[in-house]
Amino acid sequence: MKQYNVTGMSCAACSARVEKAVSSVEGVSSCSVSLLTNSMGVEGTASDTAIIEAVKNAGYGASLKGAKIVAKSYDDELKDTETPAMKRRLAASLIFLIVLMYISMGHMMFGAPLPAFMEENHIMMGLAQLLLAAIVMVINQKFFINGFKGIIHRSPNMDTLVALGSGASFIYSTCVLFAMTDAQLKGNNEALMSYMHDLYFESAAMILTLITVGKMLEARSKGKTTNALKSLMKLSPETAVLIRNGVEEKVPVEQVKKGDIFSVRPGESIPVDGIVIEGESAINEAALTGESIPVDKKVGDSVSAATINQSGYLKCEAARVGEDTTLSQIIKMVSDAAATKAPIAKIADKVSGVFVPVVIGIALVTLAVWLILGKNIGYSLSRAISVLVISCPCALGLATPVAIMVGSGVGAKNGLLFKTAISLEETGKAQIVALDKTGTITKGEPQVTDIITAEGFDEKELLSIAYSLEMKSEHPLSKAVIKYGNEKQIISDELSEFKAVAGNGLTGKLRGVTFRGGNFEYISSEADIDRKFQIAAREFAKQGKTPLYFSKDDKLAGIIVVADVIKEDSTEAIRELRNMGIHVVMLTGDNERTANAIGKQAGVDEVIAGVLPDGKESVIRKLKKKGKVVMVGDGINDAPALTAADTGIAIGAGADVAIDAADVVLMKSSLRDVPAAVRLSRATLRNIHQNLFWAFIYNIIGIPLAAGAYYKLFGWQMNPMFGAAAMSLSSFFVVTNALRLNFFKLHDSSHDKKRKNTTEKNVDETDDTVTVKIKGMMCGHCEARVKKALEELPFVDEAVTSHEQGTAVLSISGAMDEKAVKKAITDAGYKYQGVK
Repeated sequence: MKQYNVTGMSCAACSARVEKAVSSVEGVSSCSVSLLTNSMGVEGTASDTAIIEAVKNAGYGASLKGAKIVAKSYDDELKDTETPAMKRRLAASLIFLIVLMYISMGHMMFGAPLPAFMEENHIMMGLAQLLLAAIVMVINQKFFINGFKGIIHRSPNMDTLVALGSGASFIYSTCVLFAMTDAQLKGNNEALMSYMHDLYFESAAMILTLITVGKMLEARSKGKTTNALKSLMKLSPETAVLIRNGVEEKVPVEQVKKGDIFSVRPGESIPVDGIVIEGESAINEAALTGESIPVDKKVGDSVSAATINQSGYLKCEAARVGEDTTLSQIIKMVSDAAATKAPIAKIADKVSGVFVPVVIGIALVTLAVWLILGKNIGYSLSRAISVLVISCPCALGLATPVAIMVGSGVGAKNGLLFKTAISLEETGKAQIVALDKTGTITKGEPQVTDIITAEGFDEKELLSIAYSLEMKSEHPLSKAVIKYGNEKQIISDELSEFKAVAGNGLTGKLRGVTFRGGNFEYISSEADIDRKFQIAAREFAKQGKTPLYFSKDDKLAGIIVVADVIKEDSTEAIRELRNMGIHVVMLTGDNERTANAIGKQAGVDEVIAGVLPDGKESVIRKLKKKGKVVMVGDGINDAPALTAADTGIAIGAGADVAIDAADVVLMKSSLRDVPAAVRLSRATLRNIHQNLFWAFIYNIIGIPLAAGAYYKLFGWQMNPMFGAAAMSLSSFFVVTNALRLNFFKLHDSSHDKKRKNTTEKNVDETDDTVTVKIKGMMCGHCEARVKKALEELPFVDEAVTSHEQGTAVLSISGAMDEKAVKKAITDAGYKYQGVK
């Protein structure tokens, strides 16, 4: 997505006009204009020149944002230059307005004395008001320039309404002043006094001043919506200490290149992403992940820019610099989220596109109706002007983007990165959450969980045998034993005649003694295994754990049990998701028994086992038929499923491919951030609904009130000045309401509510099922092979296979073709034995 700066926009009608103009350019596939950040995101093949020209033809200005997406490049773009300018305009306007109000109303309301030359000369009083009002109009000429430019380009906006309201008051009052002059020349004092009440110079000036007050408050509040982004930018270090030829040299961070060696002392910020090559330290990563507890780093670990070295001296090799650093990528994601539009924003966009012309039409109808009803031109014009100045397209235009910006910022501050406004809106609509098991629910690396020693052996001797054997193995389970041995400070013996027995285990000799390690079948053929060990091993297997047997000559030394353990917070996270009314599914390639054991521990609603790496995508597609699906994963093999889901959430410590494919990235790798993301999304959507309700209801009530529609019923009518004040406050209220999201507690589950549109019946209901008997399946790999073959059949939605029971339970839609089922099973290398 290319991003552009857009100038001259004042309300939602402006952004809608720009969006329409750019979308019509040949080669533009999508365009999103943000009134909040005065920016535009464009996708497609159209040239920059054509896009900028389209914006100019629509009556606005545009320029391409800097190509380098680094933290510093956003600083000027987010700097609040609008509020100081508004303050200066407001101060100057107030000085002349106070004098104008004193002259026009002070002597009547408070009996304040007027200068001698005005007391007996009403024409002089009128001329003074005209001059002061004209000065205020010149100070606020921006309203008139933008407003009438909008009329010329046939795209009237909020400034058009203000300019018409203030201009109409001024022109009408000027005409009245000429009539007063004529009455004075004719000596008609009664007419002269009557005309005095029809001067609206103070309204013309007051409208402009009050609107400026509102715009200033709005600009100030809008500035606060980007605070989270600004705080990230301030963390970006300006210098780095490079080590060149053994000498430390401080250089600007922009000069650091990939492969450079840099040092970081305690208390300093890490300048770029890198790999630790020397030293150990604790790193505070709160800036990126929101996690306040420092993370220990040692040689080989990665460090990120803007994190703070708290204890030891580190020497690192630069891995990612400039726009590739984690910090810059976070800033880019938050910026992109602000530049895109949520689906709900389309409602406001459609209304905004026709809002201003409709309001102008209502004002003209109001003027005509009151004149027909017999009211004088002054009264009728006052009602029409009130309609113009009370209507507020700004509130409609800001309702969605301010909430999206604040919500994205709050997420970024807590380590939750929503890539687009769409992902921020859609995450909260989740009905089903599919969780990858390995690395998402579990830690992703096996660990030793239990040790049982045989008679005549102690734990240290058993570990010594296992450690010595596993040190020479490349098997993934060996790493768990080696890690545990290191923690217990076990010393390995150098074995001779070491041999890995494929699919069974390991063997080696030490001083004539044979050591073996492996599965039950292998060890039982060489040593006697007591029944109590067999029973214990079966229990561990039921729990999803893998027992490893070790022997010394023909004697069993004991069992070391290894398992991929569940993360500390996974169970709590799944419980929170279920409390939100979300159906939680665990996807895994494990066999059904192991998968069910882990699923039961984790507390998920449904377990789908035997899923091959390339089969996750098809599972997600089937789940989508039952409701909105969020997929959570971390591996390269999860990328297709993350893309296929309604919303893909990647664990931050996962593969780059998974992160690129996802819509939301969790920087902390904590599963509790999944319910937090759903919670934040729902809160943001609720805030948007509140903002839109306020914006719509304000205009629905305010415009008829200004037009005098309630006059006959309640005697209510509105002065244009009060209309201007109401218009000023409407946008301010919308922005302030969005800022309340800054106080939202992401991890507080006490207020969670089940979504009404989540129907567990839909999620849990199954289609017609058929159980097929199959002979020849021996393991989880066999199960997966048969499952894949059957699910390729068009009428099979899902196949749950079990080698222990020798069955496949098929969820089918439509008529079952038994011949096709038999062929699929036979082609896969197994024997079809009919329907059970």
